[in-house]
Amino acid sequence: MEGRCISAMQLNEAVAKRISELCKERNMTQYQLYLRSGVPQSTLSTIMSCAYPSMKLRILYEICEGLDIGLQEFFSSPLFAREKLDD
Repeated sequence: MEGRCISAMQLNEAVAKRISELCKERNMTQYQLYLRSGVPQSTLSTIMSCAYPSMKLRILYEICEGLDIGLQEFFSSPLFAREKLDD
């Protein structure tokens, strides 16, 4: 299942969905997020396709900076509720 989000809600899938939600709210493309965050487009693409089994907190922090939010706001989504995530 490389390159695809698996059907159970994994943390990497929740992260990808949250980034997608936030970009959509801001009418922002991945390219615009790259320009604002400095996170390479290839890295963003890998994250969005759930091909990252885990990611560095620094990358997520930079993405949040590009979205003009803090980590707390990023993780405030119901996507990250413990009962919704698979270990």
